[in-house]
Amino acid sequence: MNDEYFMREALSLAQAAECLGEVPVGALVVRDGLVVGRGFNSPIGENDPTAHAEIAALRDAARNLRNYRLPGCELFVTLEPCAMCAGAVLQARISRLVYGARDPKTGVHGSVVDLFAVARLNHHTQVVGGILADECGRLLADFFARRRAEKGE
Repeated sequence: MNDEYFMREALSLAQAAECLGEVPVGALVVRDGLVVGRGFNSPIGENDPTAHAEIAALRDAARNLRNYRLPGCELFVTLEPCAMCAGAVLQARISRLVYGARDPKTGVHGSVVDLFAVARLNHHTQVVGGILADECGRLLADFFARRRAEKGE
């Protein structure tokens, strides 16, 4: 199993979010090659601005591993994290973050800022971007194109 394998799993979670009318972003936490947490965007359905895919996956992994810290774990997410999610990744002590598409509006691995490069932070996560970026980006672009068409824009 490799990064693409797990990103495809995250894409399937993103598609589940889309089926519920949510922005299609999916995430999963992996430790030692096993998925220990899953999540997808659900802020609309849950009326919760913090219900991003990454947060849901981290919460699920923390429950499953019975630890609020997730050292040795990797997080796979279809979209470059926002500041809130990056903060949660750092607080959870995720060792490695792998994402698909860049987010030019809110991404914090260089698209807007690079939160992961701040040397003064007490934890540093290795970050790899661009895994299945075209597929991840296309899912989002198609979703928003359909939304605009439905609104007659």
